Amino acid sequence: MSNVVTENRNAAAAVPHDAGQMRKLVFASVLGNALEWYDFFLYGTAAALVFGPLFFPVGGDPMQGTLLAFSGFAVGFLARPLGGIVFGHLGDRYSRKMTLIMTLTLMGATTFVIGLLPTYAQIGIWAPLSLITLRFLQGVASGGEWGGGVLMLSENAPASRRGYFTAWSQMGVSGGFVLSAFAFYLVQKLPEAELMSWGWRVPFLLSIVIFLVGVYIRKNIRESKAFTQARPEEKHEKIPLMVLVREHPKALMQAIALRLPENGASYIFFTFSVVYAKHIGIGTGEIISAVTLAMLVEFFSILFWGALSDRIGLKPVYYIGVIGLLVMAFPFFWLLSTGDYGWIMLAMLLGLPFCHGAMIGTQPCIMSDLFPVRVRYSGLALGHEVGSIFSGGLGPMLAVALLMHFDASWPVSLLLMAYALLAWIALRSLPSTNNNEVTK
Repeated sequence: MSNVVTENRNAAAAVPHDAGQMRKLVFASVLGNALEWYDFFLYGTAAALVFGPLFFPVGGDPMQGTLLAFSGFAVGFLARPLGGIVFGHLGDRYSRKMTLIMTLTLMGATTFVIGLLPTYAQIGIWAPLSLITLRFLQGVASGGEWGGGVLMLSENAPASRRGYFTAWSQMGVSGGFVLSAFAFYLVQKLPEAELMSWGWRVPFLLSIVIFLVGVYIRKNIRESKAFTQARPEEKHEKIPLMVLVREHPKALMQAIALRLPENGASYIFFTFSVVYAKHIGIGTGEIISAVTLAMLVEFFSILFWGALSDRIGLKPVYYIGVIGLLVMAFPFFWLLSTGDYGWIMLAMLLGLPFCHGAMIGTQPCIMSDLFPVRVRYSGLALGHEVGSIFSGGLGPMLAVALLMHFDASWPVSLLLMAYALLAWIALRSLPSTNNNEVTK
C-alpha cells in the first residue's frame, strides 16, 4: 500500500481542485446512491415483513418462510461480486460515468418489476423463482454501484479533505435506507389484508421515479479527473481483474476483511433486528421507527467521522467503529429484549451512528488507498462485494437460523464479534498514514 500512497499524493498534487464541480459531484453522488440503495434495501425490509408468506409459504412456521426470503437476500449478495467484476472492468477500461448510469438503470428496472410480480398463490413456484432472479440482477447492479460512486468523489476531492468529501457518498447509503424504511413504515400501517395484497408493491413501483431522476443527474456530471489524467501506462488495462489478482492480492483481502463488520453489523442491526423483535413479541412498527431514527442520525454522523479522519487519520476512526462493535455485540440485544422503546432507541443509536457510522464514514478512503488508479474500480468493487457475501448476504440468514436453533441472541452476538476481529487484524496490517497524505 505504501507505493500506492506515494502515487496517490503525487496524483493529487497534479489535479487542481474545482469547488463548483465538487459540489455538483457531491450532490450527484449522494442522491444517486440514495436512490440506488433505496431499491436495494427494499428487499431486506420486505423479506422481514411480507415476502415469507407471499412468495415462500412453506409449512406452518412463519420463520421458515422468512428464512427462505432471506435466502433470496443472500442471492443478491452472491451476485454482487459478478457486478463488481463486470462494471469494475467497464469503469477501469472505459468510463466511470457511463458505468454508473448503467448500474442505476439496471437497479431501477428490476426493482420496478418486483412490484409487479404475482405471488405464489397466483402462479406457484414461478413466483419465488422470478423474485430470486430479479434479486440476482439487483445484486449485479449494486455490485458495480458503490465503487464508482466513491471514486467520483475520492478521485476529485482536495487532498486535505478527502475523508469529509468521500463520506458524502456513504450518506447516500443511509439516505436510501431511510427512504425505504419510511416507505414501508407508512404502508405497514395499512390493514393487513391490504398490505399483503397491494400495499407492499407501492415502494417498489416508486423506483420508476428513482430511475428517471438518477439517470438525469448522472448524465450531467463530469468524468473522474484521476481517471482521465492518468498516465498511459496507468490506465486502460485489458483485463483489470487479472492485474488486480496477480499484483494486489493482499490489498484485496484487506478490503474484504474491512467490509465484514461494517456490512454485517448494519444488516443485522436494521434487518435481523426486525425478525428478532417479532420473535420476542415487540411490535414491528417500534423497531422500524427506532431504526429509521437512528439512520437519520447516522446520515449526519457519517460526515463527522469522515471529517475526523482528516484530522486524526483513517485507521484510528475505523478502530473506533470496530472496537465499538466488539463492545456492543451483546448489549445490543440485551437492550432490545427489554421491550422499552427508550432502550431500543439507545441500542440503535450506539449500533448505527456510532459503531457502524465510524466504519462506513471512513471506508471509502481507506479502501480506495489500497489500489492504484488502473485497477481501482475493480479492486474497490470486488473487495467490497466479496466481503458483502459473508456479511450482509449470509449474515441475516445465518442469524435467523441461529435464532431458530438456539432460541437466543448470544450466537448472533458472537457472529458480530467474529466480523469485528477479522477487521481488527486487517487494520493491524495497514500502514499508519494521515488522510491528507493518502490521495490519488
